[in-house]
Amino acid sequence: MVRLLNVYTISAFAALGGALFGFDISSMSGVIGTEQYQNYYGNPLGMRQGAITSAMAGGSLVGALSSSFLGDRLSRKVAIQVGAALWCIGAAVQSASNGLVMLVIGRVLAGLCVGLTSSLVPIYQSEIAPRKIRGRIVSLQQFAITWGIMVQYFIEYGCSFLDSTASFRVPWAIQTVPAVILFVGLFWFPRSPRWLASKDRWDEALRVLAFLRSANNDVNDPLVLAEYKEIEDQISQEHEEESNSYRELFSPKIRKRVLLSMAIQMWSQLTGMNVMMYYIVYILESAGIANSMLASSIQYIINMVMTIPSILWTDKWGRRPALLIGAIVMGFWLFLIGGLLMHYGEPNPVLNQPYTWIVVGHPAATRAILASAYLAVATFALSWGPVSWMYPPEIVPLRIRAKSVALATASNWASNFALGFAVPPLLRSIQWRLFFAFGSFNMVAFIHVWFAAPETKQRTLEELDEIFEYGEPLWKSFLGGQRGSNKLDMLAKDIEMGVLKINRSAHIETMHVINENIVFS
Repeated sequence: MVRLLNVYTISAFAALGGALFGFDISSMSGVIGTEQYQNYYGNPLGMRQGAITSAMAGGSLVGALSSSFLGDRLSRKVAIQVGAALWCIGAAVQSASNGLVMLVIGRVLAGLCVGLTSSLVPIYQSEIAPRKIRGRIVSLQQFAITWGIMVQYFIEYGCSFLDSTASFRVPWAIQTVPAVILFVGLFWFPRSPRWLASKDRWDEALRVLAFLRSANNDVNDPLVLAEYKEIEDQISQEHEEESNSYRELFSPKIRKRVLLSMAIQMWSQLTGMNVMMYYIVYILESAGIANSMLASSIQYIINMVMTIPSILWTDKWGRRPALLIGAIVMGFWLFLIGGLLMHYGEPNPVLNQPYTWIVVGHPAATRAILASAYLAVATFALSWGPVSWMYPPEIVPLRIRAKSVALATASNWASNFALGFAVPPLLRSIQWRLFFAFGSFNMVAFIHVWFAAPETKQRTLEELDEIFEYGEPLWKSFLGGQRGSNKLDMLAKDIEMGVLKINRSAHIETMHVINENIVFS
């Protein structure tokens, strides 16, 4: 019988933190095209709209940078709860806003939450997941983001028919619901076993591992003890080195990994998905789509549905191929959109519009742009979307994982902030050339991943230290876990046969196996 509370359900519930990220994205994209929003806030265009949109990313940048301290000090779980509380405050301020200043303040407060949760949820998921399904587990973060985007967008689409400020106030207030559920529900969920071990709470770490890996919470299960042994060895090595400072992030041994994780998160924004999510209404209107709100909703459905194959099969096809193929294909669609706008577009005769270039009288070109936009979103959902979240926590040691992922996520939010602020004026100034710029970013991302990013599938988090330590050739890393994926199984076999003994007395004086009621608080 499958237990209700397991790695999948715990990770899926924690991914509600990702859903808040999704609610953030469509909290603006679903209203910027409505008359109610434009009239109430004075039809913000260009840099004014960019400032409103990017305010969330600015708060998220601060939240991401503070996530390492809170995640290490309070635990991943409690820090996520802090973020959920901040989200509720920010959503309340937004829904009650009486002008641009109050709206921006509310978005900054909510952004603090998104920065915390977008950093800590993938760490929490990767630290509780078995290596063979770690990619699938962390992909739930991206699936939750896409789900949040879609649900919030349809709420806003339905409310857009209300002829009052309730058309945007109601959706912004509803955002508090998943945050409240996340905050309350986490009280019944375990802390990360690797975090517990790092705090010398070994008895709790072993109980949580047994709960996550064994059907009957058996602390003597060979696989449980093997993973416990790996964590113990790594923690012991880290204590011997006595290094856990921020300076280690940029030491010769670690610097390459930290910069790689930051680059992966940055490229995920520069692929152009940011434009497709925040400002798709503007893009489709400039392409000549009459009902841009309805057409945009289809994009969000595609985004959610196409994330599912990545959840199911990323641990089979690997991270590196997904990033490489995704960059090439997404770049193609963006170049195509730019080319169609250049060839069939003309200056917009209507003044005071978010876009100054428009396609008129070319229905085939309009349909091709719409199809290319959908396919670009589908490509991202299959590749960079989920992989950019699973990769950063996989490639760094436990002692600096929270710090490194905080920097990686901060690079995501710094890029998000810059794009959210700059895209509206750029759509008005350089027009179709903007898509050529994003297409070029994808080509550069392909080159960088080809030369710098090894495969990480089916490796334990501890084995990945060895890959970077000894510089495994990248062509060999296409094999993923083929060389090292059996290491943990062999260790478990040695324990089972009595060849290797685990001495738990150093950490645990008395161990009582608790079969049903495990206290995780």
